[in-house]
Amino acid sequence: MGNVNRRTVFGLAAGAIAGGLATSAVGCKQAAPALPRKEVLDLPDFQPRSMLHVPETRVPKARFPVIDIHTHLSYSAKSKNGVALGEELSWLAEPAELLPAMDHKNLRMLVNLTGRVGAGLKASVAKYDRAHPGRFLTFTEPWYDRAAEPEYAKFQGEELARAHTDGARGLKVVKTIGLYLRERITDGPLVKVDDPRFDPMWEAAGALKMPVAIHTSDPEAFFLPIDRFNERYEELHNHPDWSFHGKDFPSNQELLEARNRVYAKHPRTQFISLHVGNDAENLAYVSECMDKFPNMQVELGARIGELGRQPRTSTKFFDKYQDRILFGTDATPHGDETPQQVYNEALYEIYFRFLETEDEYFDYAPAPVPPQGRWRIYGIGLSDQILKKVYYQNAERLLGL
Repeated sequence: MGNVNRRTVFGLAAGAIAGGLATSAVGCKQAAPALPRKEVLDLPDFQPRSMLHVPETRVPKARFPVIDIHTHLSYSAKSKNGVALGEELSWLAEPAELLPAMDHKNLRMLVNLTGRVGAGLKASVAKYDRAHPGRFLTFTEPWYDRAAEPEYAKFQGEELARAHTDGARGLKVVKTIGLYLRERITDGPLVKVDDPRFDPMWEAAGALKMPVAIHTSDPEAFFLPIDRFNERYEELHNHPDWSFHGKDFPSNQELLEARNRVYAKHPRTQFISLHVGNDAENLAYVSECMDKFPNMQVELGARIGELGRQPRTSTKFFDKYQDRILFGTDATPHGDETPQQVYNEALYEIYFRFLETEDEYFDYAPAPVPPQGRWRIYGIGLSDQILKKVYYQNAERLLGL
């Protein structure tokens, strides 16, 4: 090679591979024509179409009846700084609107996790559960706006028993505890997930056989800077209030470890760790937790985008924990900015496709731009035995149906 600079040789090789650069001798090169400068394309306008020719299976309805254990049919009419206040509920859909869509998709039951408290809870149970037995179930929630009261621990434990009498079949705890609820409700230091004032509530749930659906944290990316390295940049750029980076927020790991201390302290209580244990990006850690805490179950809501991009790992996870995984979507009847809505039949079809087929490289959400990140997913083609467990049998057992 003589005295030819190694960097030059490697540069020529790279150029030849990339653009077919012709070389006649070392050190002599034929100049490639300059490419015309292109206008910069805004990222939201980039909508690449896959050139893969692979099977595309439409699954219009579930192979077996489905219990969707994670839906939202109502929400608190009043809130401040992320904390639900009062008993009043707002409704997202009437049962008569939901039932035809449910029948069309083979949805046997929707579990409304946000049934709230007091009068709102009673109204929700009457509107859905009692008016249409076997099609809807309602969970109650903590009275967050009373958490600063001196006797709150005793009150909340007793209130759960009252909610059970009023028809609540479980307890839903949102990320209000750990990320929004503060010592003076909406200001002051954040209240930790394992704060002892909630111990009577956890114990009451176990004694009453009311499973606790708990949302503790969010995707890891939500705790990182919103910059060019963040794989959910577009999502967080569109919703900067979803970011928990900085300020006085705990880390993702701190939240999960506090949750784990609750699981360990209350072994009689069955916990449904929503969104695949709130750590679908790290199934090794979720597995470690499930091995350690036999009272921990997980559901799938809004996380097939994570599960489907690691299909081999996910398949092993479903096989090992097939008795402790529940079907859920985090669906709402009319949705907000996301495509998670009961009427959007494409949403359910994607879940069914992910679970029932081995299709490759398809969108995990029906929106033109996937809402979480720019990747696609692969189906895991579960066996009928595991499908039945995930679709309805595990939920039946946990809910005492």
